[in-house]
Amino acid sequence: MEIQSLCPLLQVYDMYTSLHFYVGTLGFEVRDSAGEKDDPGWVWLTRQDVNLMLNTQYETPVRPGSPESVRTSNHRDTILYLGCPDVDGAYAELMDKGCDPEPPLITPYGMKQLYLSDPDGYGICFQWRA
Repeated sequence: MEIQSLCPLLQVYDMYTSLHFYVGTLGFEVRDSAGEKDDPGWVWLTRQDVNLMLNTQYETPVRPGSPESVRTSNHRDTILYLGCPDVDGAYAELMDKGCDPEPPLITPYGMKQLYLSDPDGYGICFQWRA
């Protein structure tokens, strides 16, 4: 069995906010989308060899006024680990873009890691062998 890629799908509360984060802050590009041009319900994002899909948790007419904790309480258990040779540079860039992550740390197993959360509470970790 040959597997050549992986493309996780995350359920998001507000696509506009998520796109601002993933495209505007992290530098992903929209490869494909479905739904209204200005308010898609699904997007496929890429950055170099990294793929990620986002889908809205709710159709626009039935979206509640705020995220429901029953749907988001476990988002922090999901972490996307992104290979990033310059973790310190990523930290500086994120700070310049208004994010406020904790400074990178080196783990006991030798990885330099920088953690932050996306607007829906999913974890993002930039990492590279120290």
